Amino acid sequence: MPVATLTSKGQITVPQSVRQALGLHTGTKVDFVPVAGGFKVVPLRNEAPTLKGRFAGRVSKPVSIEAMDEAIATETSARNARGKR
Repeated sequence: MPVATLTSKGQITVPQSVRQALGLHTGTKVDFVPVAGGFKVVPLRNEAPTLKGRFAGRVSKPVSIEAMDEAIATETSARNARGKR
């Protein structure tokens, strides 16, 4: 099993076999998805189908559209108020 060491700056070098298996290359961004007992490393791709399931399990219950709209309106109002000072 490939192993990597964390540096004092919080960086790791992903082993070549892992980079190849995940299709990672220079500049690729990755997401760390919490799973039972750790994290899953998921390469971020720009294609919409790759987003399927990306956020599953990250919230305890679904948020309604109304709640989302209210949160957006509240944040927009707060940002506008800060910008007018």
